[in-house]
Amino acid sequence: MQRQGDIVLGFDPMDEIHAEFETLLARTLDCADHELIARLEALTAHLRAHFAAEDAWMRDTDFPPGQCHIDEHAAVLRSADEVLPLVAGGQPGVGRSFVQELAKWFPSHADHLDSALAAWMSKRRFGGKPVVLHRKPKASPSVGMPSETPR
Repeated sequence: MQRQGDIVLGFDPMDEIHAEFETLLARTLDCADHELIARLEALTAHLRAHFAAEDAWMRDTDFPPGQCHIDEHAAVLRSADEVLPLVAGGQPGVGRSFVQELAKWFPSHADHLDSALAAWMSKRRFGGKPVVLHRKPKASPSVGMPSETPR
């Protein structure tokens, strides 16, 4: 999973929802088994609101590839609805697997589907695509290379 806050698409309402999702996801990934069901319930509630907001933006603005995106949201929610009773019934491993898969799924979903929606929404609102600047990650020093240059 990318570090929290790495997924910024340039449409503030979506970026705020994504930041909240990343926080809840990280908390769920790192929680103890006795906290898992409560964290999954909170994560699922967030997903319902998150996807409802994006689905409404797509419908309200006639986003051309919207149905594919909406269908993907629905599939994730169906999975969450299947996982919750299993975890409540004493199968935390199912919940952990689901959360790990969400962590793998989300960056690609955001890069492909959400970024297109963010561009669409920004173009409609501001007349152009968003510009998103990312800091270049610091390079780690090579093995065997001195950390400082000689003087």
